[in-house]
Amino acid sequence: MNRIQAILTLDMDNIPSNFQEILVEEKKVVEQWKTKGVLEHLYLRELKNGAVLIFKNVSEDEAKDLMTELPLYQLKKNVEYLNLIQQF
Repeated sequence: MNRIQAILTLDMDNIPSNFQEILVEEKKVVEQWKTKGVLEHLYLRELKNGAVLIFKNVSEDEAKDLMTELPLYQLKKNVEYLNLIQQF
């Protein structure tokens, strides 16, 4: 079973005033992914400047497409994708 890790870094210098509203919408998208079974884990970064998402059973291109659905994606500074192979 393949895994794609997406590391999202937000542009914290340009956070809009409606950030809390965006977070509510973000949670809805994440819940949909969990229900579909394409998102395995979501970790917030310690500095609270982004998140690490682990997708399962999708290609890297599909993960990239999914990431564009996130409301916070519009505030991105950078996104890095890593293809993972689970060892245990």
